[in-house]
Amino acid sequence: TKIGRLLSPLSIMLGILLRPLARLLVSSAVLLSAAWACAALWYQLPATLPLKVGAMVLWGLFGLAAIVLLWRGKAGRSLLAYAIGFVVLLEWWGTIAPSQHREWADDVARYLRPRVEGNVVTMENVRNFDWRSDTDYTVRWDTRRYDLDRLRSVDVSLSYWTGPAIAHTLVSFGFDDGQYVTFSIEIRKERGESFSSVGGFFKQFENSLVAADEHDILRVRTNVRGEDVYMYRVQLPQAEMRSLFLGYVGEANALARAPSFYNTLTANCTTIVYSLARHVVPGLPMDYRLLASGYLPEYLHDVGGLTPGLGMDALRAGGRITDRAIATDQQPGVNFSQAIRNGLPGVAP
Repeated sequence: TKIGRLLSPLSIMLGILLRPLARLLVSSAVLLSAAWACAALWYQLPATLPLKVGAMVLWGLFGLAAIVLLWRGKAGRSLLAYAIGFVVLLEWWGTIAPSQHREWADDVARYLRPRVEGNVVTMENVRNFDWRSDTDYTVRWDTRRYDLDRLRSVDVSLSYWTGPAIAHTLVSFGFDDGQYVTFSIEIRKERGESFSSVGGFFKQFENSLVAADEHDILRVRTNVRGEDVYMYRVQLPQAEMRSLFLGYVGEANALARAPSFYNTLTANCTTIVYSLARHVVPGLPMDYRLLASGYLPEYLHDVGGLTPGLGMDALRAGGRITDRAIATDQQPGVNFSQAIRNGLPGVAP
């Protein structure tokens, strides 16, 4: 028919166009999976450095050969061999499990162990280090008790060290007896390890929930590491503060029972805070600022979680505690937690 005679050349042309496109898509999939496999071998293969490099080179050549054969019209066996190899790699990847037994760095050497008895939470292994430098410190682990009926405030702190988009999130709870305790989801470093955002995608670190005195966990960032820290008072009813606090208690007990891996994207300091907060305040919207954690204050402001009646510029200016924290080193006997809150929006003088 006339329609058939018209469609036949079109279908031929379409086939000619789609064939390279399909090859391009398959080549991209092989290339991305090969890059992931090389990174997985680098971070997790239990071998010496030369063997790791050798394994990465071999896998890279394996993927490259599959792509070359694909474009030469010999896709069947090459792609099948690559797919089988990748499945085997994934099986090995699935056997890598988190551990509680490694040679941990001093500041994450102990698990937090909370115990709830009525309104009182007793927490063993609250960190209270005296930091002089990142390598010079006095180790102290305390047992502290917190009466949830005396819980009065929640403050979120953001510690910046590399641009405006990336920050570490810490949550402080204040009690009317003058106590403050800060929770921080951190990587559980082994001795000599340092943070790697790429390694965080490849099971390099376990998760650790640290509860610490503010003079330890905030001061080490402002006065020792030179990070820039901002604090914001969060507007929550007392019942929701209590639920959030108990959420951290539950997370600590879960990690003590079964360790888990840190993940730069899905299980980091901000996403876990959001997961806990979502159980307290249902309906919190997902947002890119939960991943670009440096913008978390703007997210909290937009959902009505910060001091009302003030814009972000005023909240940010009053919330910068860096200089106030540094000044406490020249003020012996000053109460650190009170000093850093002088002028903080939402906090009574």
